Amino acid sequence: MSAGVNVRAQAARCVTAVIGEHESLTTALELSRSVVAPRDIGLLYEISFGVMRHYYQLYALARLLLSKNLKPRDKDVLALILVGLYQLIYMRIPNHAALNETVSGTKSLNKPWARGLVNALLRRYLRESEDLLQKISAKPEVDAEMPEWLAQRVKKAWPDDWPQIREASQSHPPMTLRVNRACVNRDDYLELLKSEDLWAEAIESTPAGLQLEVPVNVDKLPGFEQGKVSVQDAAAQLASELLAPVAGDRVLDACAAPGGKTAALLEHAAANGDKLNVVAWDNSEQRLERLTDGLARLSLEAEVACVDVSDASEMNSVEAFDRILLDAPCSATGVIRRHPDIKLLRRETDIVTLAKTQAKMLDVLWSILKPGGQLLYATCSILPDENAQQIESFLARQADASEVIIEANWGAAQKHGRQILPGQQGMDGFYYALLEKAP
Repeated sequence: MSAGVNVRAQAARCVTAVIGEHESLTTALELSRSVVAPRDIGLLYEISFGVMRHYYQLYALARLLLSKNLKPRDKDVLALILVGLYQLIYMRIPNHAALNETVSGTKSLNKPWARGLVNALLRRYLRESEDLLQKISAKPEVDAEMPEWLAQRVKKAWPDDWPQIREASQSHPPMTLRVNRACVNRDDYLELLKSEDLWAEAIESTPAGLQLEVPVNVDKLPGFEQGKVSVQDAAAQLASELLAPVAGDRVLDACAAPGGKTAALLEHAAANGDKLNVVAWDNSEQRLERLTDGLARLSLEAEVACVDVSDASEMNSVEAFDRILLDAPCSATGVIRRHPDIKLLRRETDIVTLAKTQAKMLDVLWSILKPGGQLLYATCSILPDENAQQIESFLARQADASEVIIEANWGAAQKHGRQILPGQQGMDGFYYALLEKAP
């Protein structure tokens, strides 16, 4: 670790990884943790996520401030300008400190020629901020804080809810916990939190959920290493309640990594005194390592294997399951507040490709579901193409499939399934549909 790395420059590198290399921000930040001082990790995350959250506004400002386009090889300088603008607009750091540290970042980026440029642009913003912000305010992407194609799709799907979705997608997500009720009940864990001066409140929609008043590092959570608690959004926690496997069931988590829902299924059963035979599949060996590590922390066991569930040929010798959870790969448009880089990484053409993959996975998994069994389809999307329309097409294809209506105090019923929009009851955007195979 180097204590001398300029944290603004490192944030600019993380932003560049997204806008220049199409890499996820989470991956870029994980690689950056070891090169900044521990005291600066929080600042690195705040700046990097903040730039992604307000990218379209910051980029429009940068374009207005620059007299000519930067060369493609200087995307890191553009990113550093965005880093500076984010601090000046949204952070409480004194302007002179934000400006000086950002300008110093040009040296860390090995772009000393850009020192004067970055300094001049940020100082101009401070002088003309009101006028500059007014000039860009009418741009559709600035108003929506997301690409225009995505804003149009969301508006079409949710015309009455669009203002709330836009606001929620720009907000900081809460830190939500899942209490392992197999070893501690929720009320007792609340008391444990209080004993550490941490405050939280129970989430009505899920029996294991708690929302922290102020996010903290997991090492501050009492009993985390002992498996008493995990971090998981309340919407994701609903899967184990909806699938509700019982003792003796053979259960498949089909796209399991990084393993939060696998663990929740096992905890749900253990809290009821049941033991499940849970199989966890994913098509990424690397992601399955995280799943295995998570299960080990929680002292849980599952049969883990690297399997591509969109490949029907891999199912030839598979024993059928009583319950299947398909947390399908999707656009992730319901979790933009948690992963704001989605706005830059996702393309409109991806939606058709994802919908085809989802349909293929549904059909393949249906073939290994026992008669009378249930399959829970889930996405963290808010686009109907991936949700209600996907299930409508599936039901039309599969004569032995029927929908089990989900009655709940969360989300809203759709033509098929149930949808949570971002921020509703503090949850991420999520969709669920429960399907049953004829006996």
